[in-house]
Amino acid sequence: MKKIKHLTQFVIINILFFLFKILGFKISSYIGYLIGRFIGPIFKPKNLIIKNLEKANIESNHKDIASNVLGNYGRILAEYVHLKNFRNDKLKNYISIVGIEYLQQIKKNKQKVVFISGHFNNFELMAMQIEKAGIECAAIYRPLNNPYLNRTMEKIRTRDICKIQIKKGRAGTRDILKYLKEGKSIALMIDQRVREGEKIPFFKHLATTTTIPAQLIKKYDCAVVPIYIERNKQNCFKMYVSKPIKLDKSKTINQITLYLNNILEKMILKNVDQWIWSHDRWKG
Repeated sequence: MKKIKHLTQFVIINILFFLFKILGFKISSYIGYLIGRFIGPIFKPKNLIIKNLEKANIESNHKDIASNVLGNYGRILAEYVHLKNFRNDKLKNYISIVGIEYLQQIKKNKQKVVFISGHFNNFELMAMQIEKAGIECAAIYRPLNNPYLNRTMEKIRTRDICKIQIKKGRAGTRDILKYLKEGKSIALMIDQRVREGEKIPFFKHLATTTTIPAQLIKKYDCAVVPIYIERNKQNCFKMYVSKPIKLDKSKTINQITLYLNNILEKMILKNVDQWIWSHDRWKG
């Protein structure tokens, strides 16, 4: 039954991808928004998003935010087939970077850093712009549950986003250490619940959080570089690169992880409806 479900999803997504290629970036992004907003609740119930917004004490119209979150899901999906045009600069006028000088300095100094961010809108563009800046970087990703779709997404990611992709898990951890020893930087999202994480406050509630960035910072004395991206005027993006931060290695793993969670919270609050609130962050 699961196989039939996965194959059905695979066929539907590929039909949509074919249509999105024909329609072009702006039109397909808008149609993706409509699909996410009105059909998305079938796959991503609004109840969890609203529950998370309440847990985080977000004082806005939760139903409107939930609808926009799902609409942004749809936009991101529709934009996958156009990522190659961001890569080859055909859509370069749709993205600007604040703090690009920090990327240039990292490249010039051959500095290995840990880039951290979350699933903002459109999050795939961040690792792409890091690599386009000439920085050797490996991006950590979580494979999709659907193996057929996952193969498609892995192909897009390695071709258009970041050539070195590290799958989450024990084998991935070994790859992270290998690439760091080779002088490469690491990019990862710190906003998802992970089994091997620690219970760290996130919006004042304990959430199982990855400690990988903190471990790398302590063991390899890496600087951390927070990156944030926001969507403006529906189709334009502004990416913010922070100055590399050198943290005190005497701090504990949990203290550093809490510091990074606080940074993530501030990013989320910039545009509340541009973060993917459907992650079950506070699940026990």
